[in-house]
Amino acid sequence: MDRIDFTGRTILITGAGGGLGRAYALDIAARGGAVIVNDLGGSVTGEGASSTMADAVVAEIVAAGGIAIANGDDVSSPAGAQAMIDLAIARFGRIDAVIANAGNMRFAPVEDLTAADLDALLAVHVRGSFNVARAAWPHMRTQGGGRLVLTTSGGMLGMGQLSAYGAAKGGVMGLMHNLAEEGRPYGILCNAVMPNAASRMSAGMSEGTLGHNPWGRVLGPSFDPRFTTGLVAWLAHERCTSTHSIYSALGGRIARVFVGATRGWDHGLDAPPTAEDVAAHIDMIRDDGAGYAIPTDIFDEFRIVAEGRG
Repeated sequence: MDRIDFTGRTILITGAGGGLGRAYALDIAARGGAVIVNDLGGSVTGEGASSTMADAVVAEIVAAGGIAIANGDDVSSPAGAQAMIDLAIARFGRIDAVIANAGNMRFAPVEDLTAADLDALLAVHVRGSFNVARAAWPHMRTQGGGRLVLTTSGGMLGMGQLSAYGAAKGGVMGLMHNLAEEGRPYGILCNAVMPNAASRMSAGMSEGTLGHNPWGRVLGPSFDPRFTTGLVAWLAHERCTSTHSIYSALGGRIARVFVGATRGWDHGLDAPPTAEDVAAHIDMIRDDGAGYAIPTDIFDEFRIVAEGRG
């Protein structure tokens, strides 16, 4: 296959001062892309700000012959997100892809988490992804297309002490589904990744806090952020035609993750089912052994039910 080349393209990567974002920035810059390296430079929980991390990544890229500009704006602020896109347009005249990677972490038993904890996570993960996508949107429409890569997490699948974080990452999944459909007519493709990598955030989630992972030792080498980089670079490239999809990178395997619906129990339209009816048919409702469908949008689930009736 021909080289995936970003020459002449501009990519904004949020949270690119370390970990996954840094790996994405280094790879895309090495492929010729002009990279806006955004990082607020705060703590893992989201407090504070410093340009040091973004500046260091830019210096690394420039030293290797690449093109990069540092940005320290806050993704949770609409004005901050707009400033990132304005910087890209002012310096390079275009924005071709946005990789929304910025994140923060709060984990604790649900009774110890506060409304402020939840708000802090929603602000960065959900609102931050929304803000940068919204700011880039009119430019991508004018250009005839673009790529949005959002970041969700296996945390949305369920784990003790991650209720606030998982809720935020589930929100990112919903955002991706809808941006993908709204962007489709304009050539704006949107996907999400579920990375599993060693980073400042993951380092804070010790086994003593979140429990023992029996597979961690076996899969350990794959937690290098570079094991996710190729996937993200592909999704951010103009040759990628995927949209409305989630991709997991875990343990040396890349796979699509999706929401599906079982065939379920079709009780008909004559009368609403009672609680007793549901209880009597719960095994059929839950059974995925009889097959399942993957709705492509809200209306597609209506189609699935209607066609199931013949």
